[in-house]
Amino acid sequence: MFPYPLIWFVIALPLAGYIVLALTGSRMPHRAVTIIGAGTVGVSLALALLISFWYFIAPPPGLVYTDTLWTWVRVGNFTPGIAVYLDPLAVVMMLVVTFVGFLIHLYSVEYMGDDRGYSRFFAYMNLFVGAMLILVLANNLLFLFLGWEGVGLCSYLLIGFWYTDLNNVHAANKAFIVTRIGDTSLAVGLFLLFTHLGTLNIQEILARAAAQWPVGFGLAIATAALVLGGAVGKSAQLPLQVWLPDAMAGPTPVSALIHAATMVTAGVYLIARLYVIFQLAPPVMLLTAIIGAATLLLSATSALVQRDIKRVLAYSTISQVGYMFLGLGAGAWSAAIFHLMTHAFFKALLFLAAGAVILGLHHEQDIFRMGGLRKSMPLAFWTFLIGASSLAAVPFITAGYFSKDEILAGVWNAYGGTGHLLWVAGLLGAFLTAIYAFRLVFLVFFGEERRSPEKRPGLLIAVPLVILAALAIGGGWVQIPKTVAGLPLFGHFLHGAFTLARTKTDAGAPGMLAGAAAIASLGGIALAYLLYLVLPAFRRRLAEQPIWTAMGRFLITGWGFDWLYEWLIVRPYLWLARVNRDDVIDLFYRGVSWTAALSYRGLQAAQTGNVRWYAAGVAAGALIILAFVVYGL
Repeated sequence: MFPYPLIWFVIALPLAGYIVLALTGSRMPHRAVTIIGAGTVGVSLALALLISFWYFIAPPPGLVYTDTLWTWVRVGNFTPGIAVYLDPLAVVMMLVVTFVGFLIHLYSVEYMGDDRGYSRFFAYMNLFVGAMLILVLANNLLFLFLGWEGVGLCSYLLIGFWYTDLNNVHAANKAFIVTRIGDTSLAVGLFLLFTHLGTLNIQEILARAAAQWPVGFGLAIATAALVLGGAVGKSAQLPLQVWLPDAMAGPTPVSALIHAATMVTAGVYLIARLYVIFQLAPPVMLLTAIIGAATLLLSATSALVQRDIKRVLAYSTISQVGYMFLGLGAGAWSAAIFHLMTHAFFKALLFLAAGAVILGLHHEQDIFRMGGLRKSMPLAFWTFLIGASSLAAVPFITAGYFSKDEILAGVWNAYGGTGHLLWVAGLLGAFLTAIYAFRLVFLVFFGEERRSPEKRPGLLIAVPLVILAALAIGGGWVQIPKTVAGLPLFGHFLHGAFTLARTKTDAGAPGMLAGAAAIASLGGIALAYLLYLVLPAFRRRLAEQPIWTAMGRFLITGWGFDWLYEWLIVRPYLWLARVNRDDVIDLFYRGVSWTAALSYRGLQAAQTGNVRWYAAGVAAGALIILAFVVYGL
C-alpha cells in the first residue's frame, strides 16, 4: 500500500516541529527555528503531494484508505481509535492545508524575522497545521474533535500572540469564548450520535443513519442542528460571527492561516463530511442555506465601510464562507468544497499581499492613509489585484468565478421558489463583493501616494505571492462549467466522497445564471471605479449626508451585534456575577461549616471542669432516655 502509510508523517511532522520548538526553540539559533518551523511543514507537503499523486494514478480499493495506529479508548462497545481515513474529500483538504500552510510559513520567515517571539510563533503555527490535519483526516468523530479543539486553542494563542497589548488579549478571549458555544453544541451532537447509532466512526454513522433514520426523522433533525451549531461557531457564521473581525489582532500570517487554510473552513468540512445526516434533516439543510445567505449579505455590507485593510478582508472571509454554507444547504456539496479550495488560494493571497503593504508602510493598516502604491510596490499591487479579481469573481479568468458560479447554479436548482430567492441573495452578495474588493484596490494602489513604502517584499514574501496568484487564476479550471466547456473534473473526483448524496435535477437556465453573475461582478467593479476614482468628491459629499453617516456607523460595527450581545449577555452576566459574588451554591457548604463551628462552641461550653455539673448532666441524660423508653413504647 505504499505510500499511503506515510500519511501519518503528514500529521506527525508539524506536531513534532511544535514539540521541539516549544521545548527548546527559545534557545535555538534563528536559522534552526526556521528549518524546523517551515521545514517540517514543507516535508509534510511533499509527502501529501506524493500520497495524492499515488491516489490519482493507483487509487486504493473503493477509493478509500484507512489505517489505525491503536485503540484510543476501550469502554464496552466504545472503541474509537487513533485512525485516519483517506478519500477524495480528505485528499483535497490535506492538499489545501499543507500547500497553503507551507506558503504561509515560508512567508512568515521574512515577515516575522525580527520578532522577539519568532520561535514561539512557529511553534504555534506548526501546532495549528497539525491540528487541522488531524481534523480533516480523522476516521472517527472523537479524533476529529481533538483536532477541532486543537485549532480552537491555536487560534487563541495566535490571535493573542502579541499579548502585551491588552486589546489583543481581549480579541483572543473573545474568539475562544464565542467558539466554545459552537463547540458545546457539537459535543452534545456527538453524544446524541453515539447514543442512538452506537459508534463515532464517521462512515459507520453515515451508513447506519441512512439505513435506520427516515428523511425528516426527529433525531436526524436534532443531530444536524447541533452539528450546524458547531460549524456556525468555528466558521464564524450568524449569529456567532463576531469573533472573526477582532481576530485581526494577530500577525498577518496568522490571519491568512485562520482565514484561508484552517479554522474557518473547519465548519464547512464538518458539514460536508456528515452530509448524510443533513440530507436526512431537510429543515436544517434549508436553515444552513438561509444562514449562509444572511451571513454573506450582512458581512458584505459591513466590508463596504471598514477602514482597516485586514478588517475588510475579515468580513470578506465571513461572507465567502457564507457562500459555502449556501452551497451546502442547497446540497451542492462539491461546489461548496470547490469554493473552499479557491477561497483558500485567493484569500491567502489577499492577506499576504496586504501584509506586504502593511510591512512596507511600517504597520499602517488604515486604507485612507494609503494610496498610489501600484508604482512603488508593483508586486504587491499585481498580486493583490489578482486576488481581488478572484474574490470579485471576474468572469472566465479567475478561480473565484468558477467556484461561485457553481454554488449559484446549485442554489437555483434547490428548493424551487425559495432557491431562487437564495440565488438572488447570492447574486446581490457577488455585486457587493466586487464593490468592496475593488474599493480596496483603488484606495490602496491608485490615486495620490500618501506614504512611501519603507520596505519592499523580499524573496520569501514574493515567492508565495506569485504561486498563490497563479492558483487564484488557474485553480478554477479544474471544474469547467457547462457554459464554457462542461468539464467538471473536480466534481467527478469528489463524487467518490458523496456516494450516498441525493442529487438534484439539473434544471434551469445555466447560461442566464452565468450571465447574471458576470454582470453582477463587472457592475460592482464599475461602480467602485466611479465612486473611488472618477467621482471621489461626489462620494465624499454623499458620505456626509446624515442618513449615510448613520448607516456607515451602523455597518462599521457589523450591524451592531457586539453591542447587542454586550447588553443581552455580557452585562447581565457581569451583573449576576457581582450580585452572586459570594456564590449561592456555597451557602450549603458554609451552612455545614457554621453548624460544625456552632456544635464545637456548644461542646466547648459544656467542658467546665466541674464534676458536679458532669454528674448532673449524666443524671439528666439518663432520665431523658428512661422517659423516652417508657413513654415512647
